[in-house]
Amino acid sequence: MQTLHHVGYVVKSIEEQAAGFVKSLGATWDQQITHDPLQGAKVTFLRTPGAGDAQIELVEPAGDGSPVSRFLEKGGGLHHLCYEVGDLEEHLKLIRAAGCVVVRAPMPAAAFQQRLIAWAWTREKLLLEFLEAVKI
Repeated sequence: MQTLHHVGYVVKSIEEQAAGFVKSLGATWDQQITHDPLQGAKVTFLRTPGAGDAQIELVEPAGDGSPVSRFLEKGGGLHHLCYEVGDLEEHLKLIRAAGCVVVRAPMPAAAFQQRLIAWAWTREKLLLEFLEAVKI
């Protein structure tokens, strides 16, 4: 199982820019911003009106040492795609076999109730985030 969960977009300020995204996308926003100290970022999620649409994640650096600070210095914008996967460890084996490089090992994510996430680069220089699905 692999489902597109969200598209990450790096912004300077969630509070200053979210309203523009909401208006442009016809999205809704609950105004909940989550600080993730392990990721060095603040994040929030926008929902677009289409049934089954992936969410839009706005990502703001949480300080100068944030991993997304350099990306923002280059203008920010579209940053990553996140896929929800059934078994994170098994999925990482598959993507390694496909030539991807895991750049961040599995770690808990504050925005997802401490579910595990991992990050990888594809050969095409696309940054992917993988979110382990809720285990039932």
